[in-house]
Amino acid sequence: MDWLQVVVLSLVQGITEFLPISSSGHLILPSQLTDWPDQGLLFDVAVHFGTLLAVIAYFRGELLAMLFASKGIIIGTANLTANERDDFRLALMVIVGTLPVVIIGFTAKPLIETYLRTIPVIASTTLVFGVLLWLSDRVAQSRDDSSELTWLIVMGIGLAQCLALIPGTSRSGITITAALFFGLARTTAARFSFLLAIPTIAGAQLLMLLDLSTGTASQSMPQLAAAMLLAGGSAYCCIHFFIKLVEKTGMLPYVIYRLLLGCFLFGLYFL
Repeated sequence: MDWLQVVVLSLVQGITEFLPISSSGHLILPSQLTDWPDQGLLFDVAVHFGTLLAVIAYFRGELLAMLFASKGIIIGTANLTANERDDFRLALMVIVGTLPVVIIGFTAKPLIETYLRTIPVIASTTLVFGVLLWLSDRVAQSRDDSSELTWLIVMGIGLAQCLALIPGTSRSGITITAALFFGLARTTAARFSFLLAIPTIAGAQLLMLLDLSTGTASQSMPQLAAAMLLAGGSAYCCIHFFIKLVEKTGMLPYVIYRLLLGCFLFGLYFL
């Protein structure tokens, strides 16, 4: 890998990991448009680790609160405040919302890797779930009040997240879509989607490390370190600005972008 490839792929991963535009839809483009060699599994581990650190760093306050509240519940601390009980409830919701994708991800991994990592599949899901994102946002705009995060909503979002196993769907896109359909406000939907990303990305990291342990890998350590930093830094910025601006911009910019990307991918495939 040359340094241009390292920089481009790292930024692509970092920018697209948390925006509802599908990282897999973008990562297929360099291989189609250039003669770059495959970046390898070790590089994928490095950039995903960077994005994992980014979301942990951004939500460090919420994560620490959930951790201390969980510790207080487990050891039986008396007189927990209402906020601490809410923090513990949120921690449980993140766990429950992650279980479906863990179960289905382990069982469906061979099928996905064998049959679904193709341009037509990625282009189709980019378009279809882009339209669903637009519909969910229209539903959100038509409501006066937003729903509270409930266990039923969490399970629905968790089941929807399983669709993100199909390349091109976008994990953040489908979870935000489901959350908006269930009545959550845009900011609440985005924040819960990003919290769900932490155990989900960590689990994907574990699977990649297991695959890596059965093969061989040779990669430049300076390039891996740079890839992790670039992916993490760009992901942190995307999380920050997305949450800050989502109530103002809505989902329409991302929907338009997905439609253009899907059409472009079909153009690559047929032409």
